[in-house]
Amino acid sequence: MGQIFFMNKQDLIFLDTETTGVGPDDRLCQVAYSFAGSEYEELFKPPVPISVDAMVVTRITNRMVEQKPAFIDSEMFGDLKRIFAGGGILVAHNAPFDADMLRREGLFVGVCIDTYKLAHHLDSEGNIPKYNLQYLRYYHDLEVDDATAHSALGDVRVLMVLFEHYFAQMLTSIGDESAVLREMLRVSGEPILLRRFNFGKYAGSEVKQVAHDDPGYLAWLLNQKIMARERGEDNDENWIYTLDTYVGK
Repeated sequence: MGQIFFMNKQDLIFLDTETTGVGPDDRLCQVAYSFAGSEYEELFKPPVPISVDAMVVTRITNRMVEQKPAFIDSEMFGDLKRIFAGGGILVAHNAPFDADMLRREGLFVGVCIDTYKLAHHLDSEGNIPKYNLQYLRYYHDLEVDDATAHSALGDVRVLMVLFEHYFAQMLTSIGDESAVLREMLRVSGEPILLRRFNFGKYAGSEVKQVAHDDPGYLAWLLNQKIMARERGEDNDENWIYTLDTYVGK
């Protein structure tokens, strides 16, 4: 914890991955990051094919990566390994996803700052309808140069501006840069109490209201989420925490 206490913004590595899909067996096919004032972006040949659904989003095809190196054999892998071993702190939007994708390649990340969780935390009144990266970019009217959506490097550039927006917002109340980073780490390390459903038959409804009107649905959904986690399919910590909170009331 001593290293975290004395950290500063120079320790931060802003990173994004593009992947073959979002399932338990999917792998990364592109990585971009910014660290110490320099940007890096590369394509890699994954050990599993890129799904059509992923290609639609990322526009990265299997043909494009056919002659690329595997991530673990790349110079970038070694560079990232040194950065994280030296105390580099990952900053990402939905950081557990990117950290898990790196872990599947044998690259282990320590602590993370998650701008997705920061967005929830700072939106105390629940005014923001959506929390995906591109939505937040335009919701906050952020000026970002040369940032193509669903390009790893484009997303990194948006990520950095979004981080600075939240950093400045927190600095006004906390007053110390190191303390802001420690608070960001604290928020990022805890699950979110989600306010609204963004899926299923109650999409758009407040969880609190559904808990009152149909508590059986919440209990059923909690069981589904727990079973999916135990099968290794998805560890949806935020929904598990939220549902468990309301089911237990």
